[in-house]
Order: sequence, then structure tokens, then C-alpha cells
Amino acid sequence: MQHILEVHHLKKYFATQKAVDDVSFNIEQGSIFGMLGPNGAGKTTLLRMITGIFFPDDGSITFEGKKFDAINDIVRIGYMPEERGLYKKMNIGDQALYLARLKGLSKAEAMEKIKFWFQRMEMETWWNKKVQDLSKGMSQKLQFVTTVLHEPKLIILDEPFSGLDPVNANLIKDEIFRLAKNGSTIIFSTHRMEQVEEICDHIILINRGNKILDGTVKKVKQDFKENLFMVGFEKDPGYIEPNAIFEISGTKDDNIILKINDGYKPHDVLQHLLGKGLEIISFHEILPSLNDIFIKLVEGTPLARQFKAIDA
Repeated sequence: MQHILEVHHLKKYFATQKAVDDVSFNIEQGSIFGMLGPNGAGKTTLLRMITGIFFPDDGSITFEGKKFDAINDIVRIGYMPEERGLYKKMNIGDQALYLARLKGLSKAEAMEKIKFWFQRMEMETWWNKKVQDLSKGMSQKLQFVTTVLHEPKLIILDEPFSGLDPVNANLIKDEIFRLAKNGSTIIFSTHRMEQVEEICDHIILINRGNKILDGTVKKVKQDFKENLFMVGFEKDPGYIEPNAIFEISGTKDDNIILKINDGYKPHDVLQHLLGKGLEIISFHEILPSLNDIFIKLVEGTPLARQFKAIDA
């Protein structure tokens, strides 16, 4: 699949701090790409280089098959920064119109798109309100609209759900899926793992300016699985004797969690349990959450060091 964005060995230093240290990745057209990392990891610095706000000290960025040109390419990018950039005393409607015109839309085009988005986001009555009179969540909705209304090819959302109640968070989440389905590419930057797990196709994990993980959500979870399975029984199975096939790791909601030993497969477990006369009603693998993987890698466990060595 075609890459809309290719980042090659980007570096950005501030005095002695390595904000971004030799980071590379590719983003496929139409995908939802998650950029994860703790606060201060270098995510925002990366985004600011991708949008031309910062120039890299080294490395290159390719956008739609050509070297990124901050002056000409920026009109095809929509960027919603974590630090919101709205004019507090300006009417919301006039502000949306002004920002749309800056992205190259005619007044007629801008008005048409503003009306469309204000209706979709339940903002029709907001035109004469001022930003300073809005709640944080309402400001967030306006910032989202001004980011996407010019139909950018690449949409960059830095902590887009901050301050939103569950209803409005779902509203924006649905719009993210719709935009991606219609061909837009989304970069979604956050430290909230559960949001990424639900929304993103592909992720990278940044920590201390370095990329320590890169892959599809499905593959990453498979790479870090620990052969754990949850088994549900028709009735209490009682004591299960130790054996060479698996170990009992714990219980949850009347189910048993077991770990399959090296050299054995799930069907070996099933055959063993059924051979004991136990009635099984459920049997499924437990995959680690992105939050579990994130903690393991960022805390610098041996697993993290091993992964970094392989990735290098």
C-alpha cells in the first residue's frame, strides 16, 4: 500500500537534550496511526517537524512521494495541537471562517463546509459565541472542526479527547473512523492506551526520543503474548494436578488462567482437561493490553532491552 508519509532518521536536539533521536517510520494512506509515549517522550516535537513548525537537525520527511515542503504542503495537512490555538474573544463562526480561508478555501466553500460540520457536531447555535465562553470540551469540538473542514490528506490529532465527555468523545471518534474510511490519513498522538487499542491500525511507541516499538496493533499484541489462556468450566473443576503441559497462573470470575509450557499447544491443554472428565464451556487466549506492553517497555525491563536490540 502507498505511503503518504515517510520519516527517515529524524533528529532534533535542544541544547543537550535529545528530543527526537534517529526516529524512522512510514504511514500508509487511509490508515489511523497511533503515536504513543509518556509525557516528554518526544511525540509533540516529532509532530512539529512533520508539520514544518520545527526543522529537523538531521533526517528527512517525504510527503505524498516527494520531499516535504512546509510552505506548499501544509495546506494538505490538518493539525490539532495539544495546546489549543483559538482566539478567545473572536466569534466562533467568524473564527472558523477565517481559519478555513487561511487553508485556501473561498468564502463560499468555507461557509458550505462550516455549515456541514457545525451541523454534524451539533454546533449550529454556536456562531455568535466566543471561545472564552466555551467549556474545554466545547472548545475541543471547535478545534477539531477547524482542523478537518478543509479536507486535508493528513490529519494530525494531539490528545483529541482531552476534556471531552463520553458522548462528545464518541462523536469525534465516529468522525475519525469516517474520515479514514473516506481516504484521509490520521495520526493520533496520545498517552491513553485504551483509546489507541480501540481506534488505531498501526502504532509506534516513543520514549526519551527513541522509537522502541513499531507495528500493527494485532502484531504487537501477538509479539508480546505470554501463552496465557482462560478456561471456563461447567462446574467447579476442583484441584487440577500439576503437569508438564501447563501451569495454573490464577483465577478470574470463576475461570482458571493457565500458562502453556514451551513445546505444547492449546489442543494439548484441551485434550488433557477433557481426558480428566472436565466439562469446558469457554477457552480463549489472553493477549496483553497495549497498556501492559507500554509499561513493560517504558520501565526498561529486560523485555524492553531485548526488543530494542532486535529493532536496531
